[in-house]
Amino acid sequence: MNERIEKIQRKVKRYLDENRYNHTLGVMYTAGSLAMCHGANIEKAMIGGLLHDCAKCIPGDKKIRICKKNNIPIKEVEMANPGLLHAKLGAYFAETKYHISDTEILDAIRSHTTGQPDMTDIQKIVYIADFIEPNRRPLPNMPVVRKLAFEDLDKCIYRLLEDSLSYLKSRKIPIDPQTEETYNFYKNKMELK
Repeated sequence: MNERIEKIQRKVKRYLDENRYNHTLGVMYTAGSLAMCHGANIEKAMIGGLLHDCAKCIPGDKKIRICKKNNIPIKEVEMANPGLLHAKLGAYFAETKYHISDTEILDAIRSHTTGQPDMTDIQKIVYIADFIEPNRRPLPNMPVVRKLAFEDLDKCIYRLLEDSLSYLKSRKIPIDPQTEETYNFYKNKMELK
């Protein structure tokens, strides 16, 4: 592993509980593996994976205060569920505390919970790695999704979004409109294939 990643890893460990840190390492290594498989930049994928949850362990009310203080927009769904703010707050911390200036990495961190239409490969990889890393509690279709991740990023994203929306709707959990926009984008893309 390179020195830059090791330095970030030591720093991020101080801000995460043990379970979150283990998940983070799983996402980092899974993102690196997916990047190798799909010909994407391995270092960018690993840094995105390493920092994707860097703001996760901050209490919800503090997430809101930090966002307001730093003019980070808060959507209605995020006010109702401040846990969702960890993605955009994570991108902010990646830039300000970890000195990441690469927009592709920052965008991957920012979009790792909702996705976004027409994601870059790095964004797709971090999004997928967050779901399929080995420490993750298995989802209903985990074997299928893990196989898809190494075959076709777009099909995998579509499947993950479809499953996520189904789960959120069945539990009556508020859905970020961007998740639905992302799903519709990849659904249309699958229909054109």
